[in-house]
Amino acid sequence: MGNFTKWLGAGLGFTFGGPIGAAIGFAIGSFVDGFEADVFKQEQIDYNRDRTNNNSENSNTQSGDFEMSLLVLASVVIKSDGKIDQRELNFVRSQFLSMYGKERANNAFKLFKGIVKKDVSSRQVCIQIREHMSHASRLQLLHFLFGIAKADEFVSQSEVDEIKKIAGYLYINQNDYESIKAMFYDASGNAYKILEIDKSASNDDVKAAYRKMVKKYHPDKLRDLGEEHLKGAKEKFQSIQDAYEKIKSERDL
Repeated sequence: MGNFTKWLGAGLGFTFGGPIGAAIGFAIGSFVDGFEADVFKQEQIDYNRDRTNNNSENSNTQSGDFEMSLLVLASVVIKSDGKIDQRELNFVRSQFLSMYGKERANNAFKLFKGIVKKDVSSRQVCIQIREHMSHASRLQLLHFLFGIAKADEFVSQSEVDEIKKIAGYLYINQNDYESIKAMFYDASGNAYKILEIDKSASNDDVKAAYRKMVKKYHPDKLRDLGEEHLKGAKEKFQSIQDAYEKIKSERDL
């Protein structure tokens, strides 16, 4: 494995190539003196050859893959309203600090500031992600993106539109999209949206929906991504719990 992946401090798989890999290479070139794109491209070739020779499963999502996917999609959302808000940048940095620790987070954020400078195709990036990443992991990506958009205490319509477009590219259906979106708003009826049901649902339907959502969003589904990514999964899972408790109290179940 080459110097870059050692510097990253986490395993990379599918994101070492494709449009995400291209964004990584561009970003490194923006802050590494003497960096040559051809050197990075050769490192990608050597890396993929080694994986093939070792019969590695290229489709496996590793911790570094999730990290790079977050960085690239976060850069798309942050720029969607035509400006880069410092509060959103601070949110990204704080999330990476809590997930990865100071050294790895600093490296990741430095890379992120390079990625933000590059125009990337969200569609091509999402195609690459959905070909290799589980549905549960893609839902977690969407949860993180809404957190970024809400970081400046105002979610613009352009940010919502961009995240919805990304959800479509990631093959996340409308119900899942609305459920995760509702986790970031305090509005009447959002508890039902989080559980993906209507207010007219019977008590039995509410309980069945809760059991279904617990299974869908259980943090164990993301355990393969490493402990560092479970914090966000637990926050999403807690939103399910809170929504159910709110409905229970309203109905006196």
